[in-house]
Amino acid sequence: MAATNKGPRREYRFHGVSMLTASHPAIRRVKRSDAQPSIHGNKLWHSSFLLIDYLSKHPPEHAGSVMDAGCGWGMSGIYCARKFGSRVTSVDADADVFPYLRANAEANGVEVTTLKSRFEKISGRQLESVDLLVAADICFWDELVNPVFNLIKRAVKAGVKKIIIADPERSPFLEVARRCEDSFCAELLEWRTRRPLSARGTLLILENA
Repeated sequence: MAATNKGPRREYRFHGVSMLTASHPAIRRVKRSDAQPSIHGNKLWHSSFLLIDYLSKHPPEHAGSVMDAGCGWGMSGIYCARKFGSRVTSVDADADVFPYLRANAEANGVEVTTLKSRFEKISGRQLESVDLLVAADICFWDELVNPVFNLIKRAVKAGVKKIIIADPERSPFLEVARRCEDSFCAELLEWRTRRPLSARGTLLILENA
C-alpha cells in the first residue's frame, strides 16, 4: 500500500467501509498487546478486496446470515454487516486475529460474532442457518484442499444459498475450484480492482438456491 508525504496510510475507504492498515493507532495498540496471529492473519489480504468489490456490484439476494470462513481481519464479513445489515459469524482457527477484526468492526460501527474453529470442525448444523458463505485467501497450502472442499460440500448439503471464495489463483485453490466445477457446476470469474486498492485474482461462485 502506497505511502503519502504525510507518512503511511492509516486507513482506506473501499465501497463505503473503512479498512485500517498496520499504521492505524487502533491496530498499533492491538500489535502491542499479546495478540500475535500465527496463521497468516497478520495483515489485510488483497483477495478480500476482490470479494467486496464483487458484492458491491452483485448484491446477494439472501444475506441475512453470513459466515466469513478463515476471516483474518474480517473485512468481508464487516462489509456484509455494514452494507446488508447481515448477522455475521467470523470464523478463524487463530483467535489472535479477533482483536484486529474487532478494531475494524468498531471503526465501521458494526458488531460481528467470532468463532474459533478449523474448517473441518464447522458442522452442517452450524451452516444450516447461513445464507451466504464468503471466504478470501483460505486455500494457500495443499493440506487445505480437502478441508476447504469438504466445508463447501457441507455448506451445499446444509442449504447455504450462495458461496463465494476469492483467491489470487494459488494452485491449491484452483484444485478446489476444479472439484467444485465438477461436483456443483460452480463458476470461476477472473476479477480485479484498481482504485483505491489494487488486486487481481479469481472468484469461485456457487449458487445453491
